[in-house]
Parts: sequence; structure tokens; C-alpha cells
Amino acid sequence: MAEKRPDRTLGRHHDTFWEFCGQGELRLQKCESCDHLHWPVVQKCENCGERDFAWDRMSGRGKVMSWTSFERDYYRGLLPVPYDTILVELEEGPLFMSNPQGFGWQELSPDMPVKLTFVAAEDTAGEFSLPVFERET
Repeated sequence: MAEKRPDRTLGRHHDTFWEFCGQGELRLQKCESCDHLHWPVVQKCENCGERDFAWDRMSGRGKVMSWTSFERDYYRGLLPVPYDTILVELEEGPLFMSNPQGFGWQELSPDMPVKLTFVAAEDTAGEFSLPVFERET
């Protein structure tokens, strides 16, 4: 059963990101001019200003850089509180904010290795695959 989630950002480039997630792939924009990786999605390269991108597949491996636990109901009952959020440094360099899967803040430590997985989720636009991270074993 799909987890209810806050609405995703959709539109140009964002839809491409979600299509890859639906195929079980985490792909990020890579500038075709300077090879800079981008996350979140951008319309032009932050490094050189070009607008042509390829979508590079990420390894799905990373390490936890930071985390927090939200105790307030910011989404009006959509997510059960408290819920945890982690900041992952992907092996390729970009920082990616997500949720831990199968563990909570009590088990987190700096530089903890994690790996990508996807969970079935749903927002007002429909069902989608949400990238989350589990412990690397």
C-alpha cells in the first residue's frame, strides 16, 4: 500500500526525475558542458550557466551527514509524528535529503553508510516511487 506523502514538485525536469525513480533509478542532472552534478533540479547549471543536461545514474550509496526528527504536525495529519529526515552525502558528491527506512534517529551516527531503496508513495498527483535510504549492511 502506498504511503501518503506531501505533494511533489512537478514540471519541467522534475517529471524526468520522478520517471527515473519509477524505474528504480536515482538519476541527477549533470551539466553537459562542465560535468557538474545538480540536486535539486535546476533550469540552468549553477556552475557555468549552460542549460543542457544529461541524467546520470547515481550508485545509491552514501553516508549520513545530518538528521532531525520533526515532532510538529506540519502536514496536518498526512505524516505520523514524529518522523525523521536525514541528509545523505551521495557517493558522487551531491547532498540528498530523504527519510530513513527501517531505522530511526536513535540508531543514526555521523558518516553512517546508507543505500538507496524506494517505497511506494502517493500524493494528490498520484502514485510514485519515493527514494529513501536504509542502512548499508
